[in-house]
Amino acid sequence: MRIADKMNYDQVTSNLGKNRAEMSDLQNQAATMKRVTKPSDDPLAATRVLQTRTEIGAGKQFLKSIAQAKNFLEFSDSSLGELADLLMRAKELAINQSSDASASEETRRVAGTEVSQLFSQAVQIGNRKQGDRFLFGGFKTTKPPFTNEGEYRGDSGEMKITINKEAKVAMNMPGDRIFLGQSIKVPHVAGPPESDREDFDLRSTEEDQGRLGRGPASLTERTLAHEIVHTATDVIKESLKKNDVDAPPPADPNIAEPWKQKGANVFKVLRNLEISLKANDKGGVQDSLDRLDEALSQVVIARSELGSRSATLSSTTDSLQKGQIDAKTLASNLEDADTFQLVSDINQTESTLKASLATSGKLIQPSLLDFLK
Repeated sequence: MRIADKMNYDQVTSNLGKNRAEMSDLQNQAATMKRVTKPSDDPLAATRVLQTRTEIGAGKQFLKSIAQAKNFLEFSDSSLGELADLLMRAKELAINQSSDASASEETRRVAGTEVSQLFSQAVQIGNRKQGDRFLFGGFKTTKPPFTNEGEYRGDSGEMKITINKEAKVAMNMPGDRIFLGQSIKVPHVAGPPESDREDFDLRSTEEDQGRLGRGPASLTERTLAHEIVHTATDVIKESLKKNDVDAPPPADPNIAEPWKQKGANVFKVLRNLEISLKANDKGGVQDSLDRLDEALSQVVIARSELGSRSATLSSTTDSLQKGQIDAKTLASNLEDADTFQLVSDINQTESTLKASLATSGKLIQPSLLDFLK
């Protein structure tokens, strides 16, 4: 095989180019301390790094939302703590003024004035806001949810935030649940009363057949209709038992309406206590004790629910922060350069480059022109 001078020059140029390119890559890694600076360096690692960066960015946003929601919940819980103290004070006044031995008309009138102030404080708590948003207005966070008389102007909406890819948590509790005692709606299936159920079934069968142009129902048909309705009713009852629901019949048996559990109206309880005290109505004051206990229990339950939500957010925060650390560790392992290995590679490549330059200079130095001189 004939080796020409041009082939030597091409070989030397190619080898020097490879050595210099490798040296340039190592110097770039040393400057950035990154092993993967572009997808072509390691496509698989680059893909995984981009995925982890996306997860890190989403985790940061989740943490911001959780921090905001947690502040909202903690401020709501603090406000309900003040409401509970207010109700405790009202209960103390009611107990002190519930007997003639420790109270008189004058003391009850003075206590009624204090209860009136407690009523105003309860309205202020209901209209409390964080920043530019009211706490207890549901979705209506731009206007005060309660009037000076305790009428609710908000709604029953709960603002839910996404705390991770699969879960959401409500960051507020509407004021109608806390102050008015509105509870969760339980579906109820309408039907005839138990005592009239059989007559209702037979009458309906006969009326339906009359509308269809048929004659009176036969005994077999009436019995079949009777069994169908009884079976459907038993299935409904069994379903309600499985869900721990004991729904009473609605007021109108012919209309299917959701059944609402009613709690204590905090403002109404305080107003009735105020009226009883100012009217020197000892019986009314005594009756208000049970309602105050119910209202206080209602507020405590609401606080416990807010506390459980806050605990959920704290647990999710810990999980997200751990996930952030794990994701950053994985990304670092994939793209960060090993300092000791990098220094060793640079020294080795530098030695190789110097050797290539030295041998290349000797290889291309003798030529035909040197012998023609």
